[in-house]
Amino acid sequence: MTAPREPRLLPWSGPEGKPCYLITDDDGGPVSRLADTTEVTQLTMGAHLLAHAQDLLPGTPQGELRYLAERLTEALADALRVAESRGRRLHRLN
Repeated sequence: MTAPREPRLLPWSGPEGKPCYLITDDDGGPVSRLADTTEVTQLTMGAHLLAHAQDLLPGTPQGELRYLAERLTEALADALRVAESRGRRLHRLN
């Protein structure tokens, strides 16, 4: 008898910003694949935003930074969710 798998934290939030979890025995299922694709998209977006911020920040007046700061905040939240989810899965493998 195998131990039950720990639920996977998904890279999106549910209603009211609450975390969503996937309980499955199939790592290759459709929701797992969608979550993997979403994680890659979120991390890619975060990398693009970071590069944009690094180019833009040195010569930008303060008033123009709100949009960038909001998107960077979202990207960081996404990246932290991905890191937490992947960390849980790595811990399970050890």
